[in-house]
Amino acid sequence: MKRTFSAFLGLSIGTGILACLGCAPLHLAHEKPVGGLAEGTIPVPTLGGTQFWSDVYFLHQWRIQQHCSSGECRLLDPQAWRHASGTFEQCRARLEEIRQERDLPPMVGKAVVLMHGLAAPRWSMHLLGEHLRNNGGYHIFNVEYASTRRSIDEHAESLASVLASLEGIDVVHLVGHSMGNVVIRRYLAEPGDGSGAWRPDPRIRRIVMIAPPNHGAIAARRLANFGLFKKVFGEAGQQLGAEWNDLETRLAVPGVEFGIIGGGVGYRGGISPLLPGDDDGRITLDTTRLVGAEDFVRVSAVHELIANDPRVFRYTLRFLEEGYFISPEQRQPIVD
Repeated sequence: MKRTFSAFLGLSIGTGILACLGCAPLHLAHEKPVGGLAEGTIPVPTLGGTQFWSDVYFLHQWRIQQHCSSGECRLLDPQAWRHASGTFEQCRARLEEIRQERDLPPMVGKAVVLMHGLAAPRWSMHLLGEHLRNNGGYHIFNVEYASTRRSIDEHAESLASVLASLEGIDVVHLVGHSMGNVVIRRYLAEPGDGSGAWRPDPRIRRIVMIAPPNHGAIAARRLANFGLFKKVFGEAGQQLGAEWNDLETRLAVPGVEFGIIGGGVGYRGGISPLLPGDDDGRITLDTTRLVGAEDFVRVSAVHELIANDPRVFRYTLRFLEEGYFISPEQRQPIVD
């Protein structure tokens, strides 16, 4: 068990996941909401705290975020400078003023919404987004969410708010890495409590899942009782492991075309000796598979870096455009 824990954390270091450990010193004390930043004041840089804020609204690359514990909101420009803070309504009003002051055009056309994984930073999806923007002509909405501080259900609700804000966009594709795909599947299943808080957006056309733990994560299950694991990865980490059986009943199989890019090395031993079968060092190749996928492809890459692999860039764009990763003849649909 000690080897399992050390191996898991060792793989996490490369992407800055342990920057969440203790969170305050490395993220500058959450960047606690300051409250009531007056409209028209000089924009100020944010102080980090990326694991405590979730995007809930977009206008082009302007974003409104909500703090995971206080519920307070802040308005960020494309360079992540803060222009207002307070209630959602106050931030939305300031954004409307900025839209008029700067004559921001309406959003039109097709978009890709990117969802990073557990404890990963938003910038982990940046290069993929740039490839899709430059080569596919998409508007890119790279969503940041407090992945370690809130539940999967709460992340799904934030995603619903983001999608609802994309006024003028005609077509939406979703691309997730790791746990981001679980959030997407939870969103597609609707709240499930009869509240009608959200419904899947009818503009969604295709989904690409990159290294998705579609059947939970063995490592998270083994580490569920470790206090350090609970502190670092929060409720969502528990849901991927010890609480997976409950969560899985509230996940949808997408009703639109979706493809899966799994990580593995092509032989049974995989990268990690602690995981059965082929794997990407974090999750098994088998757990990425989900019946109903239009296509499946394996990429030799480690879990934390797979979304930045040029092959994944090409496969993702091709699937969004054509519905397959390599060619129609080489499609590998996942069936019963």
